Amino acid sequence: MRIATTIFLTDETITPVRLARELEERGFAGLYLPEHTHIPVERISPYPAGGELPRQYGRTLDPFVALGQAAAVTDGLGLGTGITLVAQHDPIDLAKQAATVDHLSGGRLTLGIGYGWNREEAADHGVRWSTRRELVRERVRLMKALWAAEPTGYEGEFGSVKPSWAHPKPVRGAPRLLIGGSAGPKMFAHIAEYADGWMPIGGSGLTESIPVLREAWEAAGRVPEELVVVPYAVLPDPGKLGHYAALGIGEVVVQLPSADEPTVLKSLDALTPFLNAVNPEE
Repeated sequence: MRIATTIFLTDETITPVRLARELEERGFAGLYLPEHTHIPVERISPYPAGGELPRQYGRTLDPFVALGQAAAVTDGLGLGTGITLVAQHDPIDLAKQAATVDHLSGGRLTLGIGYGWNREEAADHGVRWSTRRELVRERVRLMKALWAAEPTGYEGEFGSVKPSWAHPKPVRGAPRLLIGGSAGPKMFAHIAEYADGWMPIGGSGLTESIPVLREAWEAAGRVPEELVVVPYAVLPDPGKLGHYAALGIGEVVVQLPSADEPTVLKSLDALTPFLNAVNPEE
């Protein structure tokens, strides 16, 4: 099992360059970064985890800029977003950003996407909350048209693009695309329709959820072996990782503290036993 990491990188934390070098040197599989463009001070949306919204949400670095720095100082470290709020982006610009990071990194990008939870943030981007899932679906389709090998157009309810020259192209035709969020019929239908897999936040309830997702996946005519499930923002323990392995999961993303360099490095030290357990020396 590959162990990747996620962290809220901010202007107050360890830098992307320093963290990426440490992760690759220690044998971690990847670095996934979240996204929030801003957090309106006057808030209505409750924090999903409960309580007060942590400080780092309003200080988050742009994930694509930070991942570009990480790509430049590593050779094999996986790079990912967890998650990109697609509804808050111009899809033509987002297609270019993702393709550029993937191209420059040699095909290392996983584009984790989601629908968001903060209504106020989305509203400032002109997002109509009730249609955001369909908006994301269409924008992904538009991006895939721009990533196509030959000029390909897309016409949708929420936007369109004419057949265009759009380079660079992602190394494998498109970045690996995973949808983050909670289990549910609409979520699983969308994963089966246009994604490569699922990023369940926290990774609980997978024994029950994965068979339901597999059923939706196969009903959509997808190849069973190609479904990817990557538990995200996990607080690991040996039993949990063993359970994931028994479910056939090959990658897990563990949560790092949004903190300064000494604190983050100490956290990486604490994760070393898990790395050694899943990647024993030969």
